[in-house]
Amino acid sequence: MDITLAVLGTALVLIGFIGSIMPIIPGPPISWAGLLLLKWTDFVADHGQAYENALWILLFFVILVTILDYVVPIMGTKKYGGSKRGVWGATIGVVVGLFFGPLGIIIGPFLGAYIGEITTGKKEKDALRAAWGSFVGFLLGVGMKLMVCGAILFFFIRYLFF
Repeated sequence: MDITLAVLGTALVLIGFIGSIMPIIPGPPISWAGLLLLKWTDFVADHGQAYENALWILLFFVILVTILDYVVPIMGTKKYGGSKRGVWGATIGVVVGLFFGPLGIIIGPFLGAYIGEITTGKKEKDALRAAWGSFVGFLLGVGMKLMVCGAILFFFIRYLFF
């Protein structure tokens, strides 16, 4: 049973990394669930309280990053002069971009914000500025999620093998 839970936990941690890039999959919570599965194995029996502490601290960061992932792109778009329509355009761009693979996921929010801003009557320069803010916010969100998933992977490997 321990091996089964460890393999399933490994799969969840790896799926979490994919979810850090794919906006439709909640990456850090899935990775954390993989770490949680180790709780019911003998692999962490020797680690006791240290494992529990890591588990709860990482849960805090998972919740924080999950919330910030929705806020940061909006803040980026607004900081660079974007409107609500630009924010909505960026959101729609993410969803449409999913159908075009990794490049679509990166370009989608940028194009969506740009189109949203152009439809409000903004000049091209201002629309590009807001679209850039959306793109920067998207990249910051992905970076935060990858860092948290990296920390989860570190502890997963540490408690599984050492």
